Amino acid sequence: MSTPTIVTFAEGAVDGDGVVTRIEQGPLGTVVVVDATPFHPVDHTWPDQPGDSGTITSGGQVLPVAEAVMAAASAEGAFAVGSDIPVKRGAEGWTWLVGHRIDAELPDGLAEGTRVRLSVDETRRAGLSRGHTACHLASLALDLAVSDLWRKDPGADALGNPDFEGRANQSSRIHENGAVDEYRLGKSLRRAGFDTETFAATLADRAEQINSRLATWVASGVASRIQTEGPTIVDRRRWHCDLPEGDAAILCGGTHVDSLTEFSAIVVELDLSDPQLLVMTTTATPAV
Repeated sequence: MSTPTIVTFAEGAVDGDGVVTRIEQGPLGTVVVVDATPFHPVDHTWPDQPGDSGTITSGGQVLPVAEAVMAAASAEGAFAVGSDIPVKRGAEGWTWLVGHRIDAELPDGLAEGTRVRLSVDETRRAGLSRGHTACHLASLALDLAVSDLWRKDPGADALGNPDFEGRANQSSRIHENGAVDEYRLGKSLRRAGFDTETFAATLADRAEQINSRLATWVASGVASRIQTEGPTIVDRRRWHCDLPEGDAAILCGGTHVDSLTEFSAIVVELDLSDPQLLVMTTTATPAV
């Protein structure tokens, strides 16, 4: 079996060298796998953050990478990419890899064993990192703003507050300098002890509380970092942020800013047009 791809994006790397280990053709086009990469791939099970884009340089020819994707190879020789992967991440008997989707004709000299240079689109990476950090901060501020609406214990979030995010979030989509999160406010959440009626009646006040908390956190300028349990794509990673309320630690495979000084503001808008679906739109303004 091949070995899992070594990744360096958690360290903030945007450039690196790698050796091509396989080239595959499939529904997504040409996918180039290397032994080590700075590219962050989109996760196939929770695709909240898009994969990095950038370039692979081989023999003087620069190839555009449309997006980095998760890939997996079985001991029996099967190879799958993205949503076609038939097993959960880390499943026994599978090797987990990072693929680079190429939307261009490959040069004749590019083959297994070729050493290549990998370069991530730094501007896009920075925007996605701000979007992902802002998304986590907004969810923590949301949990705090609705903490008085629980009649039962839903479990605790990374700051010890009732975990509305964990109970209600049904989708999260991160983009450059922002995110859109959807929360289901149906019968199951009410049975879990959440007061949806009071929440709806005080929506504007809750949004104000969230934005006030976010402004305080941005002003603190505290550190933000990724802690890894190993160098491969399958090893666990956690986002940490040294907030005034304490160290917030969340399991997360994405990329993040180094400190909150990279923001001038983070604000959210809450939309409850559908009484059973809260949409939270987070907008991050980069520091000048």
